[in-house]
Amino acid sequence: MKIRTLIAAATFASFSLLLTAHSAFAADASAPHETITPAFAEAIANVPGKTMTALVVEYAPGGKSTPHRHGQAFVVGYVLSGAIRSRVNSGEERVYHAGEHWTEKPGVHHTVSENASDTEPARLLAIFVADTKDKNLVTFDKK
Repeated sequence: MKIRTLIAAATFASFSLLLTAHSAFAADASAPHETITPAFAEAIANVPGKTMTALVVEYAPGGKSTPHRHGQAFVVGYVLSGAIRSRVNSGEERVYHAGEHWTEKPGVHHTVSENASDTEPARLLAIFVADTKDKNLVTFDKK
């Protein structure tokens, strides 16, 4: 139990540092960016060396994320409320509504992630399955 607590604390600390650095790379300074809150991190008991980490991503109306990658993590995005516009690599841009989800394979480029509404907020749960030692689960593009 203590090791899982240490892993979770280290993961959350890594996200805190990452999120502080993210504001320096905002794609459009005039658009609001996302607010990210750690939800949980849990070692996967039947898959040694892997951890499942979840974050709640909140977008104000018109809010956007800087394009980014998730390293070698497998990602599931699940829309909790509102509508999220998403595109991975050069694929089709799509709007996902509350209750819908998408997945991202390891190494892809998440080129669009934003609130599809200019008037209503939106929230999503981002779930990462990654090597336990991989603490850099989000790398934002530099300007």
